Amino acid sequence: MLNISNISINRYIDRSRYKSLWKAEQRTSSKVLRKALGVFFGLALIFMFIPWTQNIRARGNVTTLKPDQRPQTIHSVIGGRIEKWFVQEGDFVEKGDTILFISEVKDDYFDPNLLGRTQEQLKAKEMSVGSYMEKVRALDKQIDALVQTAELKLQQTKNKYRQAELKVVADSMDYQAYKVNFDIARTQMERFQGLYDKGLKSLTDLENKRNTMQKAQAEMIAGENKLLTSRNELINAEVELVAIQAKYRDEIAKAESDKYTAMSSMYDAEAVVTKLQNQYMNYSVRTGMYYITAPQDGYITKAIQSGIGETIKEGTPIISIMPSDYDLAVAMYIRPIDLPLLEKGSPVRIQFDGWPAIVFSGWPNTSYGTYGGRVFAIDNFISDNGKYRVLVAPDEEDHQWPEALRVGAGANNMLLLKDVPIWYELWRQINGFPPDYYKPISEQKTADAEK
Repeated sequence: MLNISNISINRYIDRSRYKSLWKAEQRTSSKVLRKALGVFFGLALIFMFIPWTQNIRARGNVTTLKPDQRPQTIHSVIGGRIEKWFVQEGDFVEKGDTILFISEVKDDYFDPNLLGRTQEQLKAKEMSVGSYMEKVRALDKQIDALVQTAELKLQQTKNKYRQAELKVVADSMDYQAYKVNFDIARTQMERFQGLYDKGLKSLTDLENKRNTMQKAQAEMIAGENKLLTSRNELINAEVELVAIQAKYRDEIAKAESDKYTAMSSMYDAEAVVTKLQNQYMNYSVRTGMYYITAPQDGYITKAIQSGIGETIKEGTPIISIMPSDYDLAVAMYIRPIDLPLLEKGSPVRIQFDGWPAIVFSGWPNTSYGTYGGRVFAIDNFISDNGKYRVLVAPDEEDHQWPEALRVGAGANNMLLLKDVPIWYELWRQINGFPPDYYKPISEQKTADAEK
């Protein structure tokens, strides 16, 4: 039966007597199988050369393109006590609408007339500053008057000192004249004394000459005394000049000291005024913070704090809000090994959770239910999960994303890369190689044009 022997017995067997054997030998299944296998391997060989789009699969979630369009919580800048709610969950609010009213809980701000009292203190200090300023002006005028008086007094004393100098010169000249007259009279008297001793002159003439000499001596002594008096007056004038300079210097210095003291007090008062102005503005701004308003248009999603009379601290999240106007995007995370393959503008196919889709990984054009996107931004630093974050924006040339899509929904993403044959892709996957590095044709043409 197996035809494994060189001695055949087929001619000795009557096959008409064995119907099952005859039917088995008459079957052509082996031929059909061989043909089917041939066709299958032929088709498989042709299939191996069909183009296959390399891609990177990544999981992500729906977010917004701009940070100010993402869900946010509204916080209380100051601590307070919840008094009244003006909204409820699901309400639409416009920018500036009142959400909540809180009352004060700190004893420093309990006074209902706090702003008025602070403003009164501010006005009082401002008047104090004005008074110090007027005092400084008065002292400036006093200093100017002292300077002018000192100049006039010094000029007067200098004139007096000059008169004393001239008087000393005049008295000195008179003294010299008296001294010459005395020398002449003494010489004449000595000459007459000699003539008298010789008998040539009488005693009367000698006595007259002696009397003349005594008068000349008296005039010389009087002139010397007058000269000494004039010198004393000159010294007194010099002393008076120095005393006047010292006097007015002290008075001006005292006035300037009083001026600087007043200026110091004025500056201190101005510092207090500035502090009170700051305090007044802080009180005024704090009063406006009792009403917590919506920072932008949006929907109230969740009230984190609730109830009436509940006390909250500053910085406590009160309510969460979702902006009404936003541009959707997808944030996904890729492995570091795939990062060099991405560039801004790279195409992405996205399958959103909850939307039915038929996806062919290597043939994105034949897939159904996926949406187009473009790489908008790539993080330059790695995330906590050991991957890089990539932000994908909608592709304007593709059909729009679903209107019912919400922020936070999941998404399966395929970053489309180079087209390669299927046999090459299988070989790459078996060897664990990364996808081929390439640049889009448009970017390559731009680089060549720049060169």
